[in-house]
Amino acid sequence: MNILVTGAEGFVGKNLCCTLNNIKEGKDIRFRNLNIESVYEYDIDTEKSLLDTYCQKVDFVFNLAGVNRPKETSEFMEGNFGFSSTLLDTLKRYGNTCPVMLSSSQQASLTGRFGNSEYGRSKKAGEDLFLKYSEETGAKVHIYRFPNLFGKWCRPNYNSAIATFCNNIANDIPIHVNDPNVELELLYIDDLITEMMYALEGKEHRCEFDGLDVLPNEQGHYCYCPITHKAILGTIVELLHKFADQPKTLLIPEMPSDSFDKKLYSTFLSYLPKNKIAFPLKMNTDERGSFTELIKSVNCGQVSVNISKPGITKGQHWHNTKWEFFIVVSGHGLIQQRNLNDHEGKVLEWEVSGDNIQCVHMLPGYTHNIINLSDTENLVTVMYCNEIFNPEKPDTFFEKV
Repeated sequence: MNILVTGAEGFVGKNLCCTLNNIKEGKDIRFRNLNIESVYEYDIDTEKSLLDTYCQKVDFVFNLAGVNRPKETSEFMEGNFGFSSTLLDTLKRYGNTCPVMLSSSQQASLTGRFGNSEYGRSKKAGEDLFLKYSEETGAKVHIYRFPNLFGKWCRPNYNSAIATFCNNIANDIPIHVNDPNVELELLYIDDLITEMMYALEGKEHRCEFDGLDVLPNEQGHYCYCPITHKAILGTIVELLHKFADQPKTLLIPEMPSDSFDKKLYSTFLSYLPKNKIAFPLKMNTDERGSFTELIKSVNCGQVSVNISKPGITKGQHWHNTKWEFFIVVSGHGLIQQRNLNDHEGKVLEWEVSGDNIQCVHMLPGYTHNIINLSDTENLVTVMYCNEIFNPEKPDTFFEKV
């Protein structure tokens, strides 16, 4: 299968071409049924004659080319309608009736706040052109009206508020929010690319539109991505500031699988400048070694790393409710625990080593310690605790094993 992507250098185009090439090279195993031989990337700077070459060979076209921020409004129609017309005429010239996808916009609905949108009118003209082309040639067309898109590589200070806010907050540039109560419908780039792969497989989600409302319909004239998120602008900005503070607080926000928060965090990280990609951690050091907190979560505790110098014993305490994992990743040590409710005072022991990594529970009601058995090497232990340390309620009591 030969694929043509127009607008290949744009935000969606870059992400799409990466996925297509990964599938082509056998790196992306999610779409095993797709056999991609060539990915033709076409953009504004591409030699124009190549469009003819590609349109003769292509088996599917993703038409992402378009104009978002022209100097003159007349360029909307030229860029969004004119190129589509050129593309379809070229396919006609070579009798190629392969499926064609068109990236349109919610503004093409020409309803509500988009009722007087020159950009929307140009997108609607492109849609009508594609529908007419399908009627004339029998070619299958996939018209997607995108809501607000976000994700890695989206250009800031252009046409995406998410990209602008991520970039500015990551780089300590002031932002301005006109109305924090505005609700946005948002589509994450990875979800969109997945839907595009479904379209390539002939499994696209079809619909009709009632204004901005999607009406699923297997015979619909339009297509849509079934996974979008609605979020309040002010809430988005608050989240981004929390993400930016993470190196100071070490707090990872709650991010359920496939949630908007998770996707927004990944997007935010993609805008970090070099000087913020790495950040220092506070090492609590003494003559015994060091203890460093790595990551914290409000509801899921924290992860730390403990370094014990040769011959040192650490711990010698117990907890009522708190529990921990001790994972030795380097060195040679001994973990001991004793149940305070065991009147015989039996001590349980585990010899641990970075050469045979295992996880040992520190149980509630058991006093415990960890001993570095080496005379020369440090003992390095990754420690997970199910709650963040609270100095007002430490739940930690000294007791030798």
